[in-house]
Amino acid sequence: MTTFEKNLHPTPSLTAGAWLANVDPDVCQRVQQRVVGQLLQTLLYEDVLPYQDQVLDNGHRRFIVQGTDAEQQPVEYRCNGLRSTSFELIRLDHASLERVDHTGQATAPNLHQALAELLREFEGSAHLPRFIQELEQTQLKDLQARSQGYSAGRPVHLLDVDALEQHFMDAHSYHPCYKSRIGFSLEDNTKYGPEFATPIAIVWLAVAKACGAMNHSQKMDFDAFIRQETGENRWQQMATALQNQGKSPDDYWVIPVHPWQWENTIVPYFYPELVNGELIYLGVSDDQYKAQQSIRTLANASTPLRPYVKLAMSMTNTSSTRILARHTVMNGPIITDWLQQLIATDSTAQALGFVILGEVAGVSFSYDHLPATRGPQTYGTLGAIWRESIHGYLKADEHAVPFNGLSHVENRYSNGEESPFIDTWIAQYGLQAWTQRLLEVTVPPIIHMLYAEGIGMESHGQNIVLILKDGWPQRIALKDFHDGVRYSPAHLARPQLCPTLVPLPASHARLNRNSFILTDDVNAVRDFSCDCFFFICLAEMSIFLNQHYQLDETRFWQMTADVISAYQAAHPQHRERFALFDVFAPSYEVEELTKRRLLGDGERRFKSVPNPLHAFRSQAC
Repeated sequence: MTTFEKNLHPTPSLTAGAWLANVDPDVCQRVQQRVVGQLLQTLLYEDVLPYQDQVLDNGHRRFIVQGTDAEQQPVEYRCNGLRSTSFELIRLDHASLERVDHTGQATAPNLHQALAELLREFEGSAHLPRFIQELEQTQLKDLQARSQGYSAGRPVHLLDVDALEQHFMDAHSYHPCYKSRIGFSLEDNTKYGPEFATPIAIVWLAVAKACGAMNHSQKMDFDAFIRQETGENRWQQMATALQNQGKSPDDYWVIPVHPWQWENTIVPYFYPELVNGELIYLGVSDDQYKAQQSIRTLANASTPLRPYVKLAMSMTNTSSTRILARHTVMNGPIITDWLQQLIATDSTAQALGFVILGEVAGVSFSYDHLPATRGPQTYGTLGAIWRESIHGYLKADEHAVPFNGLSHVENRYSNGEESPFIDTWIAQYGLQAWTQRLLEVTVPPIIHMLYAEGIGMESHGQNIVLILKDGWPQRIALKDFHDGVRYSPAHLARPQLCPTLVPLPASHARLNRNSFILTDDVNAVRDFSCDCFFFICLAEMSIFLNQHYQLDETRFWQMTADVISAYQAAHPQHRERFALFDVFAPSYEVEELTKRRLLGDGERRFKSVPNPLHAFRSQAC
């Protein structure tokens, strides 16, 4: 049976749960060690738990946390790791994690044991039960993914960008709930999780224009676009289906819906609209899609050049509910046109060659005419964004890799020798040369948009795609802008081009104080870029290259600073803005992800972290 056939018909034992009786104990142990270790790592870094650390002979440290067991006896959690030069991040070696009881007996802790003994002071928190559920489900679903018997089938550095979305199973190394997928059953996970690469047919609905909204890029004809997306024959079938119900196709917009969302949210909560004809089911797509790492973004597996579809899903992953609010759906094409106009009219951006994967169209249900009592169940649950495919931007001799996969290590969960994903390219080009080139193609686009335009971008590892030629970095593609930019209108370099956005509803702002695009705080603009790009994306590479290739972290940040300084020297016209958006500042503010889970989003949860670039400030312009 081919891999495609296996994915089309997932192994029954993986969906029914019988596989748990035969799970590899080593895999089970490694997954649990990671979940507990990654949780402990964030609790220490965000100053939730006090700890001691001892310097070891190899320059690493042993981190020690005190707890209390069920008999009120003292216990210690010990784990080796490092305090990184990169923002003083703590990185724990999960395999070394141990629990030592009051008699001195050392064992590997289980998740609930650790939660009970370390988070006793949060027992009364209203948010703790949900957080525990996310951790439990992360452990279960990661274990399920690791137990499927997946094999790449070819050298991993030769996999195309879509196959890599399945291959990179490690997910976020900085988030304790990295694979929670609250709302998914195990069967759902095999159908819709990216690790399983199961082909998915999306559901087509018609939404009456009177209770819906649509927006698209000014560069496109939406009617022609949607006909191409559905296929002409399929479009005619849908139009006929509407006419057979006495409806005019001109009174409706077609919207794609994730099949999980259709079954679990749309039918249960929008049945009045399905009854009265404001929503009409039109069948499923002829094209097959596959989930990307973000779960709700699907790549067209039948025709890869066609756009990705990003679909509202009422499930939670990495602690965020994956809905699509109407204003973000409407703003996607507006922001796309703006960013692409800025790049097209700027010689420096053109020379850098980076790509904005445009969110070219979006359709959403409009919720404002619904009774307030339906708001909590329906808000943001019926919306879709079409985003350009990376395949349309690749030259014949180029290939692409999600940036977060560059730090992926092969065979992490088997008995084989560990091998970094990038090892072939490092061997081919040399560590210093390849790293230098990576920074030269990745850093300038991010800082250019900040300096030259005044726009902060949410460019973490999943939002950057590295384009390479035979493993040699060429340029980057950036994505996810419907709510992934931040700027101060008063500090834009070209305010006359500033778009008018659909405003953020007050109710949305109350629910999540971290979700906003407009601000008058220039440091908030800078930190939006620096938190995602330097703190998450580059810090991960710095630590990884140090651990696997012994590249000194200080050297990595020196190289990064050199790239920034070279940009500044080449563009003195932005000198005043180098100070305004000071990436060499002593510190940045970054999100405290675990505190948000323990204490909620009622107030901003940010931590000031020391900036490793600050040491090289003197060389900057």
